[in-house]
Amino acid sequence: MKKRFTLSLCLLLCMSLLFVACSSNNNSSSNSSSTNSTSTGGNAAAEAKEKVAIEVWLTPQWKGVVSADEEGADYDSFFKYAAEKFVKQYDKYDATVNVEIVAGDQRDQLLNVKLTGGTPPDIFFESVFAMGDYVHRGAIVPLTDIVDDAAKADIESTYWDAVTFGKEIYFYPFQNNPGTFVYNADMFKAAGLDQYIGDASEIKTWTLDEFQVVLDGLKNNLPKDQYPNASPMGLFAVNNQGDTWNLSYLRMFGNPFFDADGNIVLNDENGIKGAEWMKMLYDNGYTNPGAESVSSNDVNALFANQQVAISFTNPILYSNTLASMESGNTAKFDARIGNIPSASGDPLSFTYITGAALFDTRDEKRMEVAKDFVKFFSTDEELVLSSQNGIPVRSSVVEKVKDTNPLFTAYNENSKYIFNFTGNVPGYSQLREVLYPELQAMYLGQKTPAEAVASYQEKGNAVIQQNKANSVIYQ
Repeated sequence: MKKRFTLSLCLLLCMSLLFVACSSNNNSSSNSSSTNSTSTGGNAAAEAKEKVAIEVWLTPQWKGVVSADEEGADYDSFFKYAAEKFVKQYDKYDATVNVEIVAGDQRDQLLNVKLTGGTPPDIFFESVFAMGDYVHRGAIVPLTDIVDDAAKADIESTYWDAVTFGKEIYFYPFQNNPGTFVYNADMFKAAGLDQYIGDASEIKTWTLDEFQVVLDGLKNNLPKDQYPNASPMGLFAVNNQGDTWNLSYLRMFGNPFFDADGNIVLNDENGIKGAEWMKMLYDNGYTNPGAESVSSNDVNALFANQQVAISFTNPILYSNTLASMESGNTAKFDARIGNIPSASGDPLSFTYITGAALFDTRDEKRMEVAKDFVKFFSTDEELVLSSQNGIPVRSSVVEKVKDTNPLFTAYNENSKYIFNFTGNVPGYSQLREVLYPELQAMYLGQKTPAEAVASYQEKGNAVIQQNKANSVIYQ
């Protein structure tokens, strides 16, 4: 009996231990299986999240994320950083953003090859005026649906007007590069024009009458021994470079240049007055000689060498001018900024807006990711601060950096005077080739200002009409 009891007890104990061990193993197996399931489930979720790769192209804009003195700063630094930040928070797809820099003079050739092959980049970050023709070709899709009221309130309406073709927004404004005059304040002082000099952090505005006083003073009172052979103002017409300033002069007396249908309407009394003003400057010795054979680069060099007192500039050129003085490459003088005057008293201002465009790749998922990325880097509070590498389009950014960049405030206040120099018309790149031959003929006396204006309008509208026939905006 004792032996049977002991044997039964041992058997029961063994069974209990075996049960516990099995339970422990099962629990362990269950826990292990649960952990692997979570890990596998996470991986499965990652694997289930579809991989989508997009391609971003840009021409060289600025180096570094915010500053060129960052370690390893290059032209793609901002977009690589923005892509990394975007991917970390993006939950729609397992996204990859590839960034490629293309040379500005190769942009159109490379794009046309890609478009012909049906493989355009997803995003192109570039100056809007250089990309407008791709909108008319139907290669770029609207971004209207990612622009909210907050963005519209933060960015001046004139910027939105410049990126709107028809009724749709096709570019997301990021920064801009406004065109103005630059003037030699030392030459103004030498000619007794102290009262017409603005502050160093001001874009000086003159009326048209005041500007004529300035030109007369520079022509008649500038000391010849101090500034031999110097001219009051620079003028150029050898090619299409810098033509936006010439387009501004033609608008000085109130001509709108384009009508609501995108046709040139320069040939009226006010448009002819603008051309007559340019011819008057040339004929009366207010400008450098030989404007018909002088380039904008030539005039820029004349200004640097103090051979003209008033020239053209934009923030990049202006910074380069100051840097050249600082490095000792050119003699130092007091260079300040002024507005192009008009008969109305309000200044004339134009700008080159830079931002992102989205190409139609015919791949809905890629286009979705690309659109999300454009909105991300164009609105993210940290990333938009990089727009200070140019002139910010956002008032909020100007407010944040105004203490270190006081001219930003002046540019921002000037934005309400901006006119859309391209009119967003089709064939604008071809249209640029029409103007300067007419100006050359006018300066050489081969055509009167009225004849030059009429000829430009006729030839220019022929270019526009030809391109309207193939424009998705006008069809």
